[in-house]
Amino acid sequence: MKIKIPVPESLSEMTLEQYQKFEKINTEDNQGSNFLLQKMVEIFCNLPLKDIATVKFTYVQKVIKELNKNFQSKTPFINLFVMDGIQYGFIPKLDDMTLGEYIDIDNNIKDWDNMHKAMTVLYRPVKFKKGDRYQIEDYTAEENPDLMKQMPLDVVMGALVFFYLLQEELLQTTLNYLSKEMEENLTMEQKLTLEKNGGGISQSMDWLRGMLPSMTWLPN
Repeated sequence: MKIKIPVPESLSEMTLEQYQKFEKINTEDNQGSNFLLQKMVEIFCNLPLKDIATVKFTYVQKVIKELNKNFQSKTPFINLFVMDGIQYGFIPKLDDMTLGEYIDIDNNIKDWDNMHKAMTVLYRPVKFKKGDRYQIEDYTAEENPDLMKQMPLDVVMGALVFFYLLQEELLQTTLNYLSKEMEENLTMEQKLTLEKNGGGISQSMDWLRGMLPSMTWLPN
């Protein structure tokens, strides 16, 4: 029996849940292994593993190459998307973010297993839209985060790139401020506080920088 593998043409045809499943097995021990390549096809092409074993090796290589193109493509920031007939919007003004929202994002965005929880805070149903402006529903801790496991992967990756750039800008602003203030008469306690805050931003940025290139590790 000849099997045709349905290959997604872009990250928009992949889901966050698929990538989460892939990340669980994307370990250092598995990288470059036939097992990981087979699982990649199984996960992103929705094909049973037993069927993949019956497909010609050259065909599987072609599929891997096509998947590579998706992961190596640019991921622009997407502030609005539709899922299951509902339009979701990114937090319109990050300055208005509540402490609870910030904590839930910060606690979950660095772990792929919990990424859907972070996305539940960042993207919420749009309740009003006029032109380019929109309002989203208020965030509550009772939200069902599993819904966001089905969000398009390009939206997730674009949001992460956006956060990387935002953190980079915030870090530079903090360091510039720190350098200027250090020349003036700050107390030792104030200096230590500023240095600590700058270090925390730097660590977060290092994590994002390290994660984003991992999306293109797959062999050609």
